[in-house]
Amino acid sequence: MEKLGLLPLVLTIMALPGCGKHDPLPDFGKVADFKFQERAGKEISLEQLQGKVWLASFVFTRCTGPCPQVCATLARLQEQLKNQPHVQIVTFTVDPDRDNPKELDQYASNFQADPSRWWFLTGKEEALHKLIRESFKLAVGRNPAELAKPGMEFIHSPRIVLVDKKGVIRGYYEGTPTDMEGKKVETYEPGIQKLLAASKALASE
Repeated sequence: MEKLGLLPLVLTIMALPGCGKHDPLPDFGKVADFKFQERAGKEISLEQLQGKVWLASFVFTRCTGPCPQVCATLARLQEQLKNQPHVQIVTFTVDPDRDNPKELDQYASNFQADPSRWWFLTGKEEALHKLIRESFKLAVGRNPAELAKPGMEFIHSPRIVLVDKKGVIRGYYEGTPTDMEGKKVETYEPGIQKLLAASKALASE
């Protein structure tokens, strides 16, 4: 689903020593301002995330690829971070033409997403994709017609992005325990443990 060639620098940095629990987290740049509609109907902007650590992810509801695994991972993180009130989960749809608030709400219920702790955002496709490419530095787009089978209409990253209280990206983590071929992703579980530790550390600052 993702053009990995767009992320060599990110992947190289994340593989280097120095991203452990007690080491300074890297700075991948600040997220640009945005304003999108949440599944409950309210508008959410970057300003409303100031002072919160947040985990960003990118899915679409009809996805037959990694999206269900990503959301299952986020459901796990929601539970493991339930005692961290300053940590928010924010999921952006990459298919806003279809994923209106009602669709997102139904999808979110499949993962028992807490409406106050886990937001699902939709808006204009151009604005969403621009934010993902330019701020989060991740691949996203429509698949060519010959590849756009049902559930495979979009390419997008399955990674979870850690953002600090000032809106600065501090890390990228695997969102799925298996790859597209069903093989175990060896970096998944260690990455999740690092993500949990980093989220708690940033929330305590």
